[in-house]
Amino acid sequence: MRTFAVPALLWGLATVWAGLFGAIQPATAQLLWDWDGERKTDGSGRRVVSFDEKYTPGQIIVSFTDRNLYFIHERGKAISYPVATPREEDRWQGVTTVTEKRENPAWRPTPSMLKENPRLPSWVPGGHPMNPLGVRALYLGSSFYRIHGTDAPWTIGTAASKGCIRMYNKDVLDLYPRVPRGTRVTVTWERFRSEEISQSPVATRRGSRSLGGPRLRNMQSNELPRQAIESWAN
Repeated sequence: MRTFAVPALLWGLATVWAGLFGAIQPATAQLLWDWDGERKTDGSGRRVVSFDEKYTPGQIIVSFTDRNLYFIHERGKAISYPVATPREEDRWQGVTTVTEKRENPAWRPTPSMLKENPRLPSWVPGGHPMNPLGVRALYLGSSFYRIHGTDAPWTIGTAASKGCIRMYNKDVLDLYPRVPRGTRVTVTWERFRSEEISQSPVATRRGSRSLGGPRLRNMQSNELPRQAIESWAN
């Protein structure tokens, strides 16, 4: 089993987080799972690209080889988002559907995660800045797999997860309102040939929320101490 060394400075920062956020332990899946020492700012890699016309609008194609998620926006066009893919030992593929959607979901490690890393916390509340699911999650079939945001944006573009599909928080905020329950999701190792059409944002459907960065005052803030909420929100 692979283990990952965590720098002493990182543990110090985690201890500070624990003081700010009460009983929540400073042991996110990323800090103990795949920290690579190269923290990156949470951003967006969203692009509009050409895509195979055989795919109908409204479905999702995830290419683990491309390390991109494609939402078919219209016939022959897709919105492309960079993702973090599963590690080699956690590869999978298939066709499924979105069975559940959750905003600011709470996170619990699976039994296999705990077996591999007993130091993981048993639960992290929704809205916590160190929640491995980030600000939105799309649940895939009856599996443990999800398309979700992340508290570890430096892993986007790498093979880092236990099977889930990670996105930048800004990108999952953009995708979330486009995808109803029942959406078809194809997960494949096929490589797709696509060319960029535009880097300009594509408007979400009418009535969707702002695509701006999340504010903790709009999250499940009742899980955290008031002083921590005010500090994060401001």
